[in-house]
Amino acid sequence: MDDEHTILIVDDVEINAMLLEEILKPDYTTVSAGNGREALEKLRAARRLPKIILLDIRMPEMDGREFFETLKADPKFGRIPVIFITAENDSESELLAAGAVDFIYKPFHPEIVRLRVRNQIELKNYSDNLEAMVEEKTAEATKTLENALEGLANVIEYRNLESGEHVRRTQLYVRAICRDLIESGSVYAESLIKLQPETIMRSMALHDIGKISIPDSILLKPGRLDANEYETMKTHTVQGARIIGGLGDVNSSLYLRHCRDICLCHHERWDGGGYPNQLKGDEIPLVARIASVADVYDALVSVRVYKKAVDCKETLKIIADGSGSQFDPAIVASLLNIHASFEEIARTYK
Repeated sequence: MDDEHTILIVDDVEINAMLLEEILKPDYTTVSAGNGREALEKLRAARRLPKIILLDIRMPEMDGREFFETLKADPKFGRIPVIFITAENDSESELLAAGAVDFIYKPFHPEIVRLRVRNQIELKNYSDNLEAMVEEKTAEATKTLENALEGLANVIEYRNLESGEHVRRTQLYVRAICRDLIESGSVYAESLIKLQPETIMRSMALHDIGKISIPDSILLKPGRLDANEYETMKTHTVQGARIIGGLGDVNSSLYLRHCRDICLCHHERWDGGGYPNQLKGDEIPLVARIASVADVYDALVSVRVYKKAVDCKETLKIIADGSGSQFDPAIVASLLNIHASFEEIARTYK
C-alpha cells in the first residue's frame, strides 16, 4: 500500500472484490483481502496506510464487525475511514453509531461507488491537512514557549551569580542518564522511552525557576542559611510548580508536566526525607529522580557563593553514599557507569 490513494477492499466474495477493483482502478490503487484477519496483516505490513477501507460485514475467520472494532481500538489504524459494503437487512444505524462513514449497497452501481469513495477521500484529505496545520502551529507555539522559558531560566541563574552554563550542564547530565538507562536495558528503559528523553532534557532548564520568588538576601547569602531562611528557600519548589501551572494545562502537555514534576520534586529524597511533600521511592516522578542526581552533581562540582568546588572523584563518592537514601539506586548506578561523560560535560561547559 505505497500509493498515496490506495483503497483496501475487504470481502470474502471474490467477484465482489473484482467488481469494486474494476470500478475504482481508473482513479485509485486497490488492495484486496478475503477477511478481517488477512486485512489486519496487510495493514500491519504496509509502509503507507490506505486512504479508505471498503468492508464487507459477513466474512469467515474475522467478520466485518469484529475487524471494525479491532481497527477502531488501534491508534495507528483507528482514523482510517471505513465504508461498509452492505446488504438490505444490515443495520445502518448500528454501523453509523460504531463509526462507519458511509455505505455501498449491493448490487454495486459504479457511479455511486466512485462518488461515495471520492467524497470520503476528499474529506479525509481535508481533515489530514487541517490536523497537520494545527500540529505545525502547536509545535511552533511550543518552541516559542520553550525558548522564552529557557531564557528566563538563564536570567535566574545570572541572578544567582551562576553562569547560564549551569542550565546547559544539568540538561546534558539528564540526557546522558536517560540514554544510559535506556541503552543498558534498565528497569526504567520502557518508561523513559514513553517519557521522551529529549523532552525531559528540555524541561530540566526550568528546575529552579521558582527561585525567582526568593529574596536576594537569602539567594545570595555567602554562608549557611538559618532555619527560617532555609524554609523560605525550600518554597522555590512549590513556587516553580505554580509558575509552570500558570502557563497551560500540564495534563495535556508532556513538556509542561515534566517541568512541573521536576520543579516540585527534584528535592524529594528516595527515603522520604526530602521536600516539599516527603515523597518516597517510586512516589517521586522518575524525571525528578533523574533531575535530583544531575542537580546535586553539578552543585558539588561547581563553585557557589557559599562553597568551593568538590572534585569529581569525591562528588561520585558522596552521591554513591546517598544511594538508597537520598537517591534512586538505579540512577546512581547509571551515573557511576557513565561518570566520564559527566566529567567531560563539566569541563566543556564551565
